[in-house]
Amino acid sequence: MERLMLPPGGAAAVEEYLEYRRIVGEDDGGKLFTPEEYEEYKRKVLPMRLQNRLFVSWRSPTGMDCKLVGPETLCFCTHRYKQHKTDFETIPQQRPMDLPCQVTGCQCRAYHYVPLNGTQPIRCWCKHFADQHSAAFGFTCNACSKCSGFHSCFTCACGQPAYAHDTVVETQQERLAQGKPVGRDVPYAAMGGLTGFSSLAEGYMRLDDSGIGAPSVEVLESPVSAMEHPFLKALKTPSTSSPQILMDVGASTQISSSRRPEEDDMAYFERRYQERIKMEKAAKQKGKAPLPSATKPL
Repeated sequence: MERLMLPPGGAAAVEEYLEYRRIVGEDDGGKLFTPEEYEEYKRKVLPMRLQNRLFVSWRSPTGMDCKLVGPETLCFCTHRYKQHKTDFETIPQQRPMDLPCQVTGCQCRAYHYVPLNGTQPIRCWCKHFADQHSAAFGFTCNACSKCSGFHSCFTCACGQPAYAHDTVVETQQERLAQGKPVGRDVPYAAMGGLTGFSSLAEGYMRLDDSGIGAPSVEVLESPVSAMEHPFLKALKTPSTSSPQILMDVGASTQISSSRRPEEDDMAYFERRYQERIKMEKAAKQKGKAPLPSATKPL
C-alpha cells in the first residue's frame, strides 16, 4: 500500500488548487492563471455566475428530475457538462436554452444528457451505441445508413422510456416557480442542478421536490407492518415481542415515536435508536436476575 507524503503546508496547497479548479473549471485552457489573473477572473466572473446560474436536469414526463446534471456529467457528444458554455452575462431568452460544447472541433450545439446502461452508453433502435451517433443536431448514426436519428427505448428507473425525457435548462427563478430546490449560491463552475449530496441520487430515491418528494404524513405516522424493512421494524418495536417484558421495563424507557419540534431527521432516528438500545439492555438485565431459591431454609 502506497502512502502519499506531503511536505509541510502541502495539504493546504492541494486544497487551494482544488478550490481553484472548482472555480475556474476549463476556462484557463489548461494553463494555470497567475495570481493576478486569478483575482481578475474571480472579480469578473463570480458576480455573474452567482446571479445567472443555470440549473440542468433530465426530466421525466411526470415532472420529476430523474438526473441532476453536475460538472462531470457526460453529454451526448461524450464531453462533460463543464466543457460546455455555462456562464452568461445575460441569460438567453430563447427556450429551450442551448449550451454549446466548447471543445475544439465538437459539433455539439446544445448540452443533451444521455443515460448510461451500467457503465456503457445506451443503444439506439438501430442497435448501435449513443457514442456511435453524430453529436450534431439530429444525432444520425455514423455506423449505418438506416438510422435517421438516435431513438432509444431504454427505460429509466422512473418507469418512463428515455425518449420521453427532456434535458431541461432553467434559471433559478424558473425553478423556484415550480417549487424545486435551488440550494445555496456557490461560486463554482458548471454546478448545473447539484444543490447537495442528495442531488447525486436517482430521482425516484431523492426525497425532495426535485425527485419523488417527501413521504406524506400518513405514511410517516402509519404503524409498521410485518412487511416493512427490518430496520424500520427495529426502530418501531424492540427485538422481543413479549408484552410482559415491555411492562417490566417501564414507561420511562419505552421508545418514543413522536418527533420533537427541534429535531431533524438524523437526530430523531438517533434518539429512537439509543432508546431502543437502552430498553433492550434493561430487558436483558431483568432476564438475568437470580431466581429465588427452591430449597427451604434450615
